[in-house]
Amino acid sequence: MSSRRRRLGLVALALAAGFSLACAQLPHPKWPAVWGAAPALADQPGSPPEYDFLVARQLELDGQIDDALAAYQRALGKDPDSAFLQRTTAELLARNGRVEDALPYAERAQQLEPDDTDLRLFLGTLYRIRKDTPAAERMLTKDDGEPLDPDAALLLYGLYSDTDRLDDALNIATWMVRTDAKNLRSHFALARVYERMERPADAERALRAGLKSNPGSLAVYAGLARGRRQRGDRAGEVQIYREVLRRRPNHHATLVALGDALIDMQRLDEARRTLEIVEKQHPDDLRSVVRLGYLDLEQKRFRAAEARFQRVLASNPEQADVHYFLGTTRRQANDLDGAIEEYERVPADHERYLDARLQLAAIYERRHDYARALGEADSARQRFPSRQIDLYVASLRAKTGDFDGSVAFLQGLLAASPGDEEVLYNLGVLHGEANRQDDALRYMEQVLAKNPQHAGALNYVGYTLAERGQDLDKAEQMVRAALAQRPDDGYIVDSLGWVYYVRARQLLDAGQTSAGRAELERSVKELERAAVLTGGDPVISEHLGDAHLLRADRKSALRHYEEAASRDPRQGEQPHLLEKVERLRKELGSR
Repeated sequence: MSSRRRRLGLVALALAAGFSLACAQLPHPKWPAVWGAAPALADQPGSPPEYDFLVARQLELDGQIDDALAAYQRALGKDPDSAFLQRTTAELLARNGRVEDALPYAERAQQLEPDDTDLRLFLGTLYRIRKDTPAAERMLTKDDGEPLDPDAALLLYGLYSDTDRLDDALNIATWMVRTDAKNLRSHFALARVYERMERPADAERALRAGLKSNPGSLAVYAGLARGRRQRGDRAGEVQIYREVLRRRPNHHATLVALGDALIDMQRLDEARRTLEIVEKQHPDDLRSVVRLGYLDLEQKRFRAAEARFQRVLASNPEQADVHYFLGTTRRQANDLDGAIEEYERVPADHERYLDARLQLAAIYERRHDYARALGEADSARQRFPSRQIDLYVASLRAKTGDFDGSVAFLQGLLAASPGDEEVLYNLGVLHGEANRQDDALRYMEQVLAKNPQHAGALNYVGYTLAERGQDLDKAEQMVRAALAQRPDDGYIVDSLGWVYYVRARQLLDAGQTSAGRAELERSVKELERAAVLTGGDPVISEHLGDAHLLRADRKSALRHYEEAASRDPRQGEQPHLLEKVERLRKELGSR
């Protein structure tokens, strides 16, 4: 190994704060070049130190470290003033994690050859590892305080960075750039210390300076992008990637990173265009195909999503994540049998297993197969106990017809956690679904007594008052308080629209036509927003039908009623929906 390569190896080892087995050194020049067959490994007391060295080297190569160390020490016993043997012994000890044992040998070697820069670097490395900063500085600097050379500077830089001496690290990094401006490690060192000092603009300037001497360096561009990302400047990160792509239009890693950044920024159309380039130029990059499939799913392009997920699974059938996404695609496309098939393929040891089982429970619940839904949810609860699954299990148990068992289950949770507002809330919902509204309201009042800002309870009480046509001002106040907590909750927005609808109906019945119509327009506006926020819900569609019917727009009313009927209506909440559909169809003469 050349002296230069060996020194660079020592510096790299120091930066990692450890050692690895290095290439064998050639013997000291004053020794004869006796390199023949492997020597016999027996100890021969009368042999010269060169013989013990060769024995030690062979033992070291054979992995017999303790025996090799003994042979080096025999050689040292015969030639104690050999700096080469002292250093070789120190290196063997250091490579095997015995830094303290290595130090005396390294220090003796340096005493014997005080002007050997390699020895000073080696000894400085050992001092750095044992966190002896003054000794390391003494070894790695000249009399004037400057580093011995760029390798020593890098060791000093690491030492100062490790000990948070950032001003000293900055001085060393500046020296490195000034001394070796073409070496990228100098610019990276300067940028890192600026980042540590929270001087991002200076860090970026340091990297840009590195680009001047190394145009087009992908490592520098990666550093620039990372810096922007760490500062939360995702738009700036995207600019860096586009700068790279102007030089290398189809660079794979940059395109992928750009696509990921655009997805995180919700610039989905741009992300799609970028990942489609990856898909075309690098067809074996299945991760990007999955990302495109996920974008398809997000944008409700179900056929495209399914095609991409199927393509990935054709060559990687064990990809449980992809089976999960394909199941979700099929569920949203209303292919419930296909969704069940894919969710069943997610294995029990996979991180998405719980989600898959809960999705299965939701599908069975949607099909009104409550017993099977309960089985899936209860199985998930046994393996992954959580309060949310507990509450879901209670809800499903009630839907199987076991209302008393469900209440008893929730009461058991309440006994274990007295005053738990979420359990009280779910007890209220449970009683409401069983048409025990007074009991439901009593539980909701208990929730609000503990937490006056509980959005669910506020919304429940407000909506119930509106349903009863009672105290609509209070109902609106409560629903608005809920919206203050969850402004984009479509179901709470629906409650507000329903309050307006009931008020409009009362005003119109009282002959206050102008005020009633104004409230009705407010109702339609909120109900339409609720439909958008929820992505479509049968109750909200029926509410819109009621509002349009009150407007005397029977065609729009029928359209929304039919939409509600097609969305798997909830019989308990919508007992008269089909009657409304049939009545309007007859009135309008439609089928």
